[in-house]
Amino acid sequence: MKNPIARQIGTVFVPVSDIAKARDWYCGLLGVPADGEILFGHLYVLPMNGAGLVLDSKIYSSEAVFSVPAFHLNTADIQAAHLHVQDTGAELAEIRDGQWFNFKDPDGNVLMICEC
Repeated sequence: MKNPIARQIGTVFVPVSDIAKARDWYCGLLGVPADGEILFGHLYVLPMNGAGLVLDSKIYSSEAVFSVPAFHLNTADIQAAHLHVQDTGAELAEIRDGQWFNFKDPDGNVLMICEC
């Protein structure tokens, strides 16, 4: 029997406390317009290439916040990405091994950017 489960990540859900505020912050981080619709009053689907990223205020709690990165965002220029994240006012760590760094979104979710 052929395995019915694809080896592909569809979407990652990020717990956020304020969906509109999170939409604006993430869209600014990614350089995309924050003009999409907030669905069902608690979901925002970010325009991504590859796996999807969905902000969800319904699943938010202090226990649900990512204490370690659940995914990483790619960059071709780790130095420029670090400066860009710094400009958002996010709490961020130094670049490690010349290839990656962690930072926190406004809700405290730990995220990662990696030059692959």
